[in-house]
Amino acid sequence: MFSREHTQDDCGPVYIRENGVLRRVNEAKSAEEVPLYRRAKPSRLFGRGFSVELCIENRAQASTHTKRKEHFVFTYNEGGSLRYSVKSLFNISLLFIAENVQHVDSLIGFPEQMAEQLFRAAEAKQKFSDPVYGPRALQVFSEAYGDLVLKSLCLRKRYLIVSEKLEEIKVFHSLECLDLFGCKLGDNHEILQHITSEALSSLRHLSLGDNHLSNRGLQKLTAPARVMKRGLGNLQLLDLSWNTISEQAVGYLSCFPNLRGLDISETNMELTASLRQILQNKLGFVYSEAPLQGFCHSHCETQGWAEQIVNQWDVYISELSKPKKEVQPRTEALRFYGRHRLIQETLKVPPLASDKGCNKRIQFHKPAPNNQVQPTGNTSGLTKPLSQSKRKRTLDSAEEGSSDSGPPEKRVSSSPLSVEDWDLLNSY
Repeated sequence: MFSREHTQDDCGPVYIRENGVLRRVNEAKSAEEVPLYRRAKPSRLFGRGFSVELCIENRAQASTHTKRKEHFVFTYNEGGSLRYSVKSLFNISLLFIAENVQHVDSLIGFPEQMAEQLFRAAEAKQKFSDPVYGPRALQVFSEAYGDLVLKSLCLRKRYLIVSEKLEEIKVFHSLECLDLFGCKLGDNHEILQHITSEALSSLRHLSLGDNHLSNRGLQKLTAPARVMKRGLGNLQLLDLSWNTISEQAVGYLSCFPNLRGLDISETNMELTASLRQILQNKLGFVYSEAPLQGFCHSHCETQGWAEQIVNQWDVYISELSKPKKEVQPRTEALRFYGRHRLIQETLKVPPLASDKGCNKRIQFHKPAPNNQVQPTGNTSGLTKPLSQSKRKRTLDSAEEGSSDSGPPEKRVSSSPLSVEDWDLLNSY
């Protein structure tokens, strides 16, 4: 409470608002009595467009020292008064579900338009970056909306992401294109078993170039399809370039009935009459004189709601891979023991073999029917995309395979199972 006697001399001008009108408490009765230095227009305490959010501390949360934001927004309007507005019930519910999306049992049947907004809200709250609840939150969306969450995934040369985010990658069950070129997987990487599982039965384009695969690795990769008749049933394009595989491994590919294109450039195979005859007899392939555009990097890019999440993975891995500044005594010790040069060479990522250029391009494709164009310049005839209408995961995978341009060819009879095949079967 201010009195006129004290505010007039000690406190200076004091303003209050009554009925929407701003007036001064210690205002003089006449203009002559007001000094010149006090006749200036009072400045605003807040600028136009100023807004604040009200934070109320709950008694139950007082012990944990956490504050809960209520859904009131206060705005300082042009008239100089503070007004508050309440968020809609839809936004309040959306934010609540996004905050607890890891506890949702299922989103099947939830409208897709609202689901995309819910996905963006959960992404803004960084729910997918949580190391504990992140995979579960992604799984809830992937089970309900499939290829809308992620239809194509490009992890080309990102072997650190494959190792660090493997559990998150396994969540995406409706991928049609997967690019793992240059990820140095080897023959026993865990992601190879995931590729041959029923979770990726919709995969149409797979790139495994420059992954140190051998004949043994390709045998393990095709074992579920050859032995148990499952996995990669819709595969159409397969890139095996820059791997140490020979003509013996070609026979393992006969278990893929819908395979239309194969890239075996820069392998242990030579473009001989024997190789052409083997591919013609077992797969019905012919050599492609012109490069197949389906094997270009631009034909497999990350697409879907989770595109920004994959980009965040890239930023996160790049931060982890940055070499830390070493302490001087530690550096001198490494130099003394002769390990400095070894560590520096290890930190430098060696250039991929594909960066040097492909000297011997060997690409095969299955001839198209007479009423279609040969896929020498464009592979649009090879890979027919799925229906663009937004679908749910409740659709049967058999109906997805029936959208192919023609009936699947007769499966080539597989050879009798060897001892190694039985060992692989027992391992699954």
